[in-house]
Amino acid sequence: MSRRWIQNPNRCSDEYLDGIEDFIEFALRDGMIETYSIWNLHGEQLDHASSSNATRMDSVEPIVDHNDQVMDIIEDVFPFASTNINHEREDDVPKPIDSAEFEQYEKLLKNANQELYPGCESFSVLTAIVELMHGKIKYRMSNLCFDYFLGVFKRMLPTDNCLPKDHKHAQKVLNGLGLGYEKIHACKNNCMLFYKEHETLDTCLIRNESRFKMTSQNRTTKIPQKVMHYLPLKLRLERLYMSTHTATDMRWHKEKRVDDDIMRHPADGEAWKEFDRTFPEFAADPRNVRLGLATDGFNPYGVLNQHHSTWPIFVFPYNLPSWKCMKKEYMMMTVLITEDPGRSIDVYLRPLVDELKDLWTNGVRTYDKSTKKMFTLQAVVMWTVNDFPVYAMVSGWSTKGYMACPVCKEDVTSGWHEGKVCYLGHRRWLPWDHEWREKDKEFDGNTERRLRPREWSGDEILEQFNHLDFAPFGKTVSQTRPFTHMNWTHKPMLFELPYWSKLKLRHNLDVMHVEKNVFDILVGTILDIEGKTKDTIKACLDLERMGIRRGLWMNRVIHKSRRDLAFFSMKPNDKKEFLKFVSSVKFPDGYASNIAHCVNVDGGKFTGLKSHDCHVFMQRLLPVGIRHLLPEDVVKPIIFLHKYDARDGSLAEEASLAEPVNYRWMYPIERLLGELKKSVRNRAKPEGSIIEAWVQYESLSFSQPPTPVDLDRAATMVVPRSFSAVTVKTAAAISSVFTKSAPPSFSLLQRPNPTPEDSTDRGSESRILRTRKP
Repeated sequence: MSRRWIQNPNRCSDEYLDGIEDFIEFALRDGMIETYSIWNLHGEQLDHASSSNATRMDSVEPIVDHNDQVMDIIEDVFPFASTNINHEREDDVPKPIDSAEFEQYEKLLKNANQELYPGCESFSVLTAIVELMHGKIKYRMSNLCFDYFLGVFKRMLPTDNCLPKDHKHAQKVLNGLGLGYEKIHACKNNCMLFYKEHETLDTCLIRNESRFKMTSQNRTTKIPQKVMHYLPLKLRLERLYMSTHTATDMRWHKEKRVDDDIMRHPADGEAWKEFDRTFPEFAADPRNVRLGLATDGFNPYGVLNQHHSTWPIFVFPYNLPSWKCMKKEYMMMTVLITEDPGRSIDVYLRPLVDELKDLWTNGVRTYDKSTKKMFTLQAVVMWTVNDFPVYAMVSGWSTKGYMACPVCKEDVTSGWHEGKVCYLGHRRWLPWDHEWREKDKEFDGNTERRLRPREWSGDEILEQFNHLDFAPFGKTVSQTRPFTHMNWTHKPMLFELPYWSKLKLRHNLDVMHVEKNVFDILVGTILDIEGKTKDTIKACLDLERMGIRRGLWMNRVIHKSRRDLAFFSMKPNDKKEFLKFVSSVKFPDGYASNIAHCVNVDGGKFTGLKSHDCHVFMQRLLPVGIRHLLPEDVVKPIIFLHKYDARDGSLAEEASLAEPVNYRWMYPIERLLGELKKSVRNRAKPEGSIIEAWVQYESLSFSQPPTPVDLDRAATMVVPRSFSAVTVKTAAAISSVFTKSAPPSFSLLQRPNPTPEDSTDRGSESRILRTRKP
């Protein structure tokens, strides 16, 4: 049935009323879906009278044959082995494999058919190893711990069992499910890779450094100075089409996505649609993969006194549905770098860019399990997702100095103010007739009649690169740039991709880090926190030098000057009240961390807030907590700031091009980096531990065991935190999951005596949740 009547703003129209009647008739006729799960942990009760004649799917234990599922996995990994596929044409036959792969297939098949011990029907050797290895990864067991439990299990089982004796032998059984990786030697100064035509060299072509480490007697060893790990992309993209369910989902963006001008998926954005218009041959096949690329560094040791940094590079497919494409299971690590590469990141991107060029030009013949046919798979990188420092590394435009803005470029308005570079001219982004353009005293003392900075096309940027000479890559190479280079540091390797200059959006400003920085500045200034507030003595002197905002100048007396508390900062009593309010708020389990632990009421500040805490604070707590504690003309802009993504002039334009921000921020990447940090076992070789754990995770994520429930969740979450304050009598009275209830602490969020203006604000906020494209 059509649901367009829901979007009709006129609740009294015939379309809306007819839609309600049709929906009620549909609900009475068809009833609740049979697969609906009862939310008993949230207080929903089962109505026995109404459900006595109905069969509930969630009350029936699923009958799962583990061995059959493992055989299906082997068939997915080696589609040529299927004997029940009718191939209509020669092109439908999967591509042939070599003898080594066939040997792996035979070993997997043998272990899948071999009983764990004579008479065991529940587990084969392969299913037992798969489930045990899943437990090892899920609970982060060390290899020694895993060896110990394997030995215990082997003694528990009958003496003629076939369980491997240790982790090494168990891993050999699973080798056929993995995709592997390559080790590529690199110059220790990040000058070059010993790769392809340079693979046989022993010294760097730029700095003449040795490829291998030297002994104390100046003898050359065979131990490389630096190693880069590369995980081939083609194999990982092909695996997306080896599973029937994943292969079908890879066409979701074309076949099942609802196109109703509402921002839900990157495919709704103008950048995606413009790419389709520019390259119609690529867009003709929805199975062609569109990727996002992200990278960031982290300390694998987890301690700040170690200066080591590890840099993985990830790609993730946007073809998948909204609820899948940013999940960990579908993120693919392609490169692992040993240290911060700086602008030399392009040296390590060389294998990936070569593979991406081949995927665009020639593609790779791939077997589609859903259609049981071969097709030529192509792939493109739509954009990159990075924080601001990495933005400079992948874009080639330095984010430091007077021209640090990568959007305004040479047309930026900046200057040296009291010890630091400051950037002005933000009103240029406003509409031409906006009232703020005519105001001078409220801003920098001048009216603003300039247009927004001109946007450079990719072809114009590429033309500039073709006329500039850059210093070679490497640590020891001088970084001094001529004036003619503006802020360009190097020509990005990604411009070698034939389509890169045609993209409307090549790099995204990471909203996660931008929001965290804005939060620190905003809250630090409102609470007048020393070291974080922007209302400093230098700022007061700067305003006085510019001759604007006299009320914020230094208060000069006969023999000294002092900085008075500004009108936009809270007084000590108000600050204490605000901090007490924040420390009293409790969120439902899993929504946010306990922010009360980060509140220092006596010290008047916050400590230990993570990026997600700042996001929740800025979106939910800040607009409510300041309404009675600051002047109205201060509160209104802050509420506007929390409702809209107006923190940066270019973020709104990026949203119209690439659509929802949850596909373009670093939260999923940062969570994944946290998982990688926990996988370090050998602190002498952290990258080796990470890459081995990742490859093992890849092979097992393709063969998920049929676990009906999340054991971690079931064991730790007996009663949800949101129900911890509800008595037994009250919980028994809750008859439906749709009952509106909240913990008592949320009563603090209700403002007494709301005004009509407040009602308007709440209405506008609800509209923002379902933002339509302009």
